[in-house]
Amino acid sequence: MLRVAVVGSGPSGCYTAQNLVQLDPTVSVDVLDRLPCPYGLVRYGVAPDHEKIKSLQGNLRTVLEHERVRFLGGVRVGSGPGELPVERLRQLYHAVVYCFGAASDRRLGIPGEELPGCWSATDFVAWYSAHPDAVDAGFVRDARSAVVIGVGNVAVDVARMLARGAAELSPTDMPQAALTALAASGIRDVHVVGRRGPSQARFTTKELRELGGLPDTEVLVDPDELALDPGYADPSALPAVQRRNVEVLRGWGGAGGRGAGRSIWLRFFLRPVELLDDGGRVGAVLFERTEPDGRGGVRGTGRYETVEAQLVLRSVGYRGVPLDGLPFDEETGTVPHAAGRIVEGCFSAPGEYVAGWIKRGPTGVIGSNRPDAKETVLSLLEDAPVLLRRQVPEDPVAELRAAGIEPVQWTGWQAIERAEAALGARLGRSVVKLADWDSLLEAAQTVS
Repeated sequence: MLRVAVVGSGPSGCYTAQNLVQLDPTVSVDVLDRLPCPYGLVRYGVAPDHEKIKSLQGNLRTVLEHERVRFLGGVRVGSGPGELPVERLRQLYHAVVYCFGAASDRRLGIPGEELPGCWSATDFVAWYSAHPDAVDAGFVRDARSAVVIGVGNVAVDVARMLARGAAELSPTDMPQAALTALAASGIRDVHVVGRRGPSQARFTTKELRELGGLPDTEVLVDPDELALDPGYADPSALPAVQRRNVEVLRGWGGAGGRGAGRSIWLRFFLRPVELLDDGGRVGAVLFERTEPDGRGGVRGTGRYETVEAQLVLRSVGYRGVPLDGLPFDEETGTVPHAAGRIVEGCFSAPGEYVAGWIKRGPTGVIGSNRPDAKETVLSLLEDAPVLLRRQVPEDPVAELRAAGIEPVQWTGWQAIERAEAALGARLGRSVVKLADWDSLLEAAQTVS
């Protein structure tokens, strides 16, 4: 039997495992994750109020419950204390597929970015999604106005979370501390800002339209900024998604006013230049007005605008991080590969593969991981005759335990699910996520 380890239990990892067991009846797969919980960004990246997308957990669950697939949570691969080195992992399986995504974020690279009150959207999402590594940094404490830099779906998600009230958030699985903080927030203005025009924004129309349905919230767009966009006069010439986005934004264009408790301002053609200090923390963002350069980009105009903000969230893209023992391309933030086979120098590393964002970069939607994973799996199965010549342990779990690593298996994850359901019942809500390592690991040990 070909024994394969898949590192990462998000969509790319689960689709890799699914392809392996579907395409070869002699493969067994261990899906390893550093967290005791599966599903990756579907659990810890999808907004709590997006129940339809979160329901994809059911599809991923079917994969992880397959008779030839085993979930092993709480297994950290790396070179630090208590971690499993890449070299040792190679010895335990015929092949290893790394699907650990893009865990970091891109920075703005402007003065003031280190001021208290400026965070990555990744940190903010992790907090309200109950990631056990998240820090309760008092994101919204004492803030009246927020600026979200970036115009993708994550930027729209965090703007929506900042504008929602307790009544809309309470039915979700958001951790109680985040719910309490957001419900008590004094933020009344949320500015979502892009350096280019609306026809070049990265959000989808469905996400954009959701902003218009928020209770007691008005969405405001400056018609002068819309008019700057080359596609504004004739949206019919734009690709379908961009055309629909421009049409939605045109419907919101107008003077606006304080007609609701909260306002979401969608701003375009503004490039962040500096975060301004106000008593030791961020107090405003200085932007330079940009304009189309006629080549699909923008250029500065030398005109500036200041937007008040006690909270600044940068949402300008994810970035992969290197893993000791694997090659890494610093420019792209990915592991070099050829059709999924990891490449070191001019040679492929036998038995080592990548899939997902760490393979192709943080692009596409959840479904993009399906063909990506299949390409990698086909490469792996083509190599199987060579891989099977290696001797590997009958049961890698025994080897992990000998190294002091006690994996959280599927029954442990089911115990966590029961604990979260019980917590929700005690709080008068539905399921409420456990938000720290101790609570998760304690719950995982209460296996019935």
